[in-house]
Amino acid sequence: MTQTSDAALRQHVRALLTDRQAHLMFGDVVEDFPLARMNDRVDGLPYSAFEVLWHLRFTQRDILNFVRDGPYEEVEWPQGYWPHRQDATEAEWHAETAAFHADLAALLELLDDPRTDLFAVVPNGRPPEGEGQTWLREFLLVADHNAYHLGELLVLRRLLGGT
Repeated sequence: MTQTSDAALRQHVRALLTDRQAHLMFGDVVEDFPLARMNDRVDGLPYSAFEVLWHLRFTQRDILNFVRDGPYEEVEWPQGYWPHRQDATEAEWHAETAAFHADLAALLELLDDPRTDLFAVVPNGRPPEGEGQTWLREFLLVADHNAYHLGELLVLRRLLGGT
């Protein structure tokens, strides 16, 4: 890949993670969330808005931990990726949103680092003949996962009386 096409690919992936394109932005969804109702469950859904926020943050951090050098401990799916039912405080909501932003910034640093070969298998990944857990795959996985659950959070915000 030429330097120009590598830079263009990085720019496109970064935009997918940080710009308004065909999906929602994290800050737009969590800002002005009706926090008095963040622990409420809507009929038919197995989770509260806080639990979705926790899942978003936890999963993004898990992927960050997965791509970093060093030992990685797999989390049991799906139980390990969802919190046990709990009522959270506003402080916990804000802590989760701050952690989400910090982890996304760390992922973006890795994406922007020209030493990160987007087509190489991440340190803890399986080789390409299997799933091919490359850097590019992991960045796209974060973008896809975040977009999906941000849509859920937006619907919950509206159902719980937010705008």
